[in-house]
Amino acid sequence: MDAERPDELNGWSEETSRDFINYGRYIVPERETQMQIICSLLSGLEAPGFILDLCCGEGLLEEIMLDKFPAISIQGLDGSDEMLQKASQRLRRFGERFRGVKFELASPAWRTPASPFNAVVSSLAIHHLLGSQKQALFFDINNMLKPNGRFVIADVIQPAPMGKELAAETLDEVVQKRSFELDGNSSAFDFFKREGWNIFRYLDPEDIDKPSPVFDQLKWLEQAGFVEIDVHWMLAGHAIFSARKAK
Repeated sequence: MDAERPDELNGWSEETSRDFINYGRYIVPERETQMQIICSLLSGLEAPGFILDLCCGEGLLEEIMLDKFPAISIQGLDGSDEMLQKASQRLRRFGERFRGVKFELASPAWRTPASPFNAVVSSLAIHHLLGSQKQALFFDINNMLKPNGRFVIADVIQPAPMGKELAAETLDEVVQKRSFELDGNSSAFDFFKREGWNIFRYLDPEDIDKPSPVFDQLKWLEQAGFVEIDVHWMLAGHAIFSARKAK
């Protein structure tokens, strides 16, 4: 990452947001499939209901959820003004069913809502927290959910040492393939390589990315009181896993 600038929040700048908006379609493995899986895991939610999204980004997942679940409203949290602006523009047609709020993921300030949520989702966000911070977050999310509420996470994970190179190679292949599928050339893949965005090749312990092993996170969910904990999808060091709050 570049040297720190005044507009950075925990190492993520508005320039980073713009880059992710421009290149997310290439670098997130099977992005559309991931969003459909998340929605499938949320089917059958009590209606009317309320979903909390941690780091909602530009609102791509929200748009699918709001279309698919007409009795559901969403509060989208993000630390980027650029992301929240894009999300508000994209989701304007849903009116008051979407509300975007700026927040800091590691802060406890947002973790005492006025009323509990039916579900909490998070995509490509929680890996910015240290392991101890993830554990604290999982306990707090459990307290923020209604009984039977669902917690769905799509995120970067830390592969076991024997799988690290495989994850790096697979991610390169995914991005290169996507670059040619969408543009017919390698320009997006070239950007990905030039910027050192393959987290499994260039992970800097001092950077904002702090992935944890999926096995550890499943144990932390159990320790936080969740049940029905499961992994539903995994590719190139990315995974979707979920849990349910006990009755």
